[in-house]
Amino acid sequence: MSRSGRRPRVEERAWSLAIHGGAGEPHEHPGARAAEQARLDALHDVLAAGARFLATGAASVDVVEDAVRALEDSPLFNAGKGAVFNARGAHELEASIMDGRTLAAGAVANLRGIKNPVTLARWVMERTPHVYLEGDGAIAFAEQQGMALVAPDYFWTEESWGARKNARLGERGARRGPPHGTVGAVARDVRGDLAAATSTGGTTGKLPGRVGDSSVIGAGTYASNASCAVSCTGLGEVFIRTAAARDICALVEYARLTPRAAAGRVLRKVARLGGRGGVIVVDRGGAVCCAFNGGLMYRGVVSHERPIRTAARRRPSV
Repeated sequence: MSRSGRRPRVEERAWSLAIHGGAGEPHEHPGARAAEQARLDALHDVLAAGARFLATGAASVDVVEDAVRALEDSPLFNAGKGAVFNARGAHELEASIMDGRTLAAGAVANLRGIKNPVTLARWVMERTPHVYLEGDGAIAFAEQQGMALVAPDYFWTEESWGARKNARLGERGARRGPPHGTVGAVARDVRGDLAAATSTGGTTGKLPGRVGDSSVIGAGTYASNASCAVSCTGLGEVFIRTAAARDICALVEYARLTPRAAAGRVLRKVARLGGRGGVIVVDRGGAVCCAFNGGLMYRGVVSHERPIRTAARRRPSV
């Protein structure tokens, strides 16, 4: 049964799910291809679980939260467990979630010790009259709601620590960290309801207190049943300046563009401002688009009529 209490009609039983694990430029080094395949395998597992849930009638907002939680729990992505270090050698996480049926949204930023920021964002959406909590206030809310905090060393990974060391050597020409980052999910469920969620550890070496687009509703995340659901990844400052996620939804709703055309237009605007990144989009009919303007984006899709497909580098799009 749906949340409205009515049984979905047969023709409504279409569902779609898309996820991403960050965008950037590929760096060739020993083990790079094996690491790339490990991330693709992780995306495949998340898509398989999401497909099972959606096929049995799960709500899109539940599925995107579950998908992003799974990616936060993996050390392979820059979110949750795999979050990068800031300039002080600490972790500050952020996330957001939006329900396209109601336009309810929740967001959190500057988190320390929160294992799954996307769940805290959902709690803000459902358990408070607010949309956005950050820093000490968000952490206090998590504890008040019974969420256990984890120790700082939970977030330590060899890869994120190596990326921090490379970033600190950047002035002397060392390459940047590995091309993985923000995670996100967008879904359409069998009732036609859309949802989106995004989570990140930010950028390596960022100033303490910096907030990117991932927790900003309309920049890194947006969902509306009137148009589409969007999750972004890339240089957060430019995605904020262009209100990228909301802009894509507006182009779909008002200009009647396809998700691919809308995403392409917004990414070209992002590129003109010096930004790199990508987006995943699902529209009200279940059409999915994964688009990016760099050399790589970890992404994957699955639907009621389409098997799981994952990709990273530029090749026939998924």
